[in-house]
Amino acid sequence: MTSMTIVEPSVKPGLMAFQASTEDREEVQELILKTARWLHSKGSTQWGNLLKGKDDHNLGGAIARGEVIIFRTSEDHALAGAVILQQQPSAWDRKLWGLDDADSEGGTSVYLHRLVVDRERAGKGLGHELMQWIEQGIRFTGKDRIRLDCIAGNDKLSQFYRQCGYTYRGETDGYNIFEKMLIEM
Repeated sequence: MTSMTIVEPSVKPGLMAFQASTEDREEVQELILKTARWLHSKGSTQWGNLLKGKDDHNLGGAIARGEVIIFRTSEDHALAGAVILQQQPSAWDRKLWGLDDADSEGGTSVYLHRLVVDRERAGKGLGHELMQWIEQGIRFTGKDRIRLDCIAGNDKLSQFYRQCGYTYRGETDGYNIFEKMLIEM
């Protein structure tokens, strides 16, 4: 299990954050697949492995470890978004960030993967609100930064992360990597 605590369940009026349970898996998987199909329709190869049936970030395992946060509307409990927040770097993270095996047992980073917003709610600033909540609404024991990556050719997504205050740390194997220090509250 992870050592993270939701300290503010309300993302904004009408939207709440929850730690995902195994009962949420199918719904979260479908939201992620819908996003992957949408990305593909826009010409992006990001998350292309999902469309081939490969789950590089092991959603089921991430849910079991308590690493998946879901965002639901208060009104009808509809799934508005989700994110994976890994407290241990995966093989993918170690490769992109140049970490050796000694770094794999912890460190001070949280690795953000698969941030998704329901397409019906997209374009209204919800992604920014979720990113802000990830920094302020949850606490990670012993962690002082969030790291993430995106495909290097996705300029719009890279710009989004910059607008959210993430610092570009370079490109590795065709992926841009970003980092943001967490402010102690």
